[in-house]
Amino acid sequence: MPNSLEYQPVECAIVVNAAGAYSGKVAEMMGIGFGLRDTLAGIPLPVEPRKTEGERRHLHTTLQPRGVCLSVVHINFTPRRDIFTVGAMETSDEEEGRTFVQVVSEKYNPENFPYCRGNGMGVVVLSSPQGSPIKDRLNLPSVLVLDGCGISKAGDKAEVATFCAHVVELDLSHNQLQDWGEICTIVSNIPNLDFLNLSMNPLSGIELEPGLAEVFSRVRRLVLINTRVTWDTVHTLTRQTPELEELFLCLNDYDQVAESPVPCPSLRLLQITDNQLQEWSEVRKFGPMYPSLDTLVLSNNRLSSVEEDTPRDSLQRLFPNLRSINLNNSGLNRWEDIERLNFFPKLEEARLMGIPLLQPYTNKERRSLTVAQLPSVTMLNGSVVTEGEREDAERFFIRHYLDCSEETLPQRYHVLVSKYGQLAPLAEVDLRPPCTATLEVRWGERTEALSLRLEQTVGELKKELRALVGLPANGMRLYYIARDLGTALGPEEMKYSSRALHSYMIQDGDEILVVPKTKSRTISSTSSDS
Repeated sequence: MPNSLEYQPVECAIVVNAAGAYSGKVAEMMGIGFGLRDTLAGIPLPVEPRKTEGERRHLHTTLQPRGVCLSVVHINFTPRRDIFTVGAMETSDEEEGRTFVQVVSEKYNPENFPYCRGNGMGVVVLSSPQGSPIKDRLNLPSVLVLDGCGISKAGDKAEVATFCAHVVELDLSHNQLQDWGEICTIVSNIPNLDFLNLSMNPLSGIELEPGLAEVFSRVRRLVLINTRVTWDTVHTLTRQTPELEELFLCLNDYDQVAESPVPCPSLRLLQITDNQLQEWSEVRKFGPMYPSLDTLVLSNNRLSSVEEDTPRDSLQRLFPNLRSINLNNSGLNRWEDIERLNFFPKLEEARLMGIPLLQPYTNKERRSLTVAQLPSVTMLNGSVVTEGEREDAERFFIRHYLDCSEETLPQRYHVLVSKYGQLAPLAEVDLRPPCTATLEVRWGERTEALSLRLEQTVGELKKELRALVGLPANGMRLYYIARDLGTALGPEEMKYSSRALHSYMIQDGDEILVVPKTKSRTISSTSSDS
């Protein structure tokens, strides 16, 4: 405010205008746009607020050359060609509501592919039917990725069918699709569709009518990550997709599983990570719903246990074909839960990283104890379990429980003891060379015990002894005397300054003798001729 006590002039070299949609108004307050023509002060900042359903957004002058869509970044050239403004504009809701046909037409515009006409790989431009509003048609790639394009509607059915005759995989993630009718229009006109990704579309609470779901009958892989689709919609889809093999339901905030009266016998893989499933009573419902389930990915659910009244019979009946289970970052904290995984009759692969049960152990202990508990698992946490590793792990398992009381021993312990017998603890042998040793250093009539670093060299030891023995480093000789072999071998002179002490195999109690160097004098006699 002009009359505020906080209103003070500020001198600075650079000013950053961060007023958003009001940047143009703030620039005017600073006199920008009212200066001399062709000067920086004479160029107005082309930013002004615009209302779109109660929201204010940026508006910039748009430069859009033919064949290129600049809906995100806009460049405005000023009368001075060395100065231009760059900004971003959020489009209005009407502009965001783009159709599938519109996005395909823009992304695969024939003018953007001038060298792809005729036979060749990738996008092929075909002649359009007579009277078509589009001069040339596109035969799109078999894998079509249209993620984050603002698609909310299908567009003309005939156009979808013409564009997508050979499309096999379709990625529509991160769009604005919130009407199953529009999605069904797209899918129904792609006759060879095998893979469909609808992740990150706002489908929460929007139910799919059973009559519409028939168009998904050819889909074999369906991705519904972070769509918040209801279980009723999931069941409607699985009932109408007799060939569905893979279903992805991650990040949908499920804390319960609604059972379906109609099973989906074709489903082989269910990935339902990062939800809120905590009770095994919810997970077990997948068994009757997907009787052919081969792979179950439950990572990042706080599943607390694998609890069954009669686990062997129940798990064999519920999951007769389960080959792989992923329980990474679950809440399992008892070895009994790991043991129960053995009751899946065909289990070959398990992932058990990040569970509370294994946190107190080292990496080697975790793997060994888990391998020993799961005799049928041949792949653990992505690594193959070899026969040699399994035997070592099972022996380690027996020794790990040697000091435990009989009532606390797991059932697996008794099975392995019957296989290997009672094993004695392994002797702890440390073959690493010692780092230090305590030696007696003797010079003259004096002796003193010193703790020496064995990685140091003879030359470094001489420097360390200078103050103690009162001799310069180059004025002493060192002799090593082994305590056990000294009498037999005698002192060994430590001649080489660069030799490390540990190479002498020094041990505690050995001795180093320090002797002053003496200069040898040569007495020569000369004879003179008489």
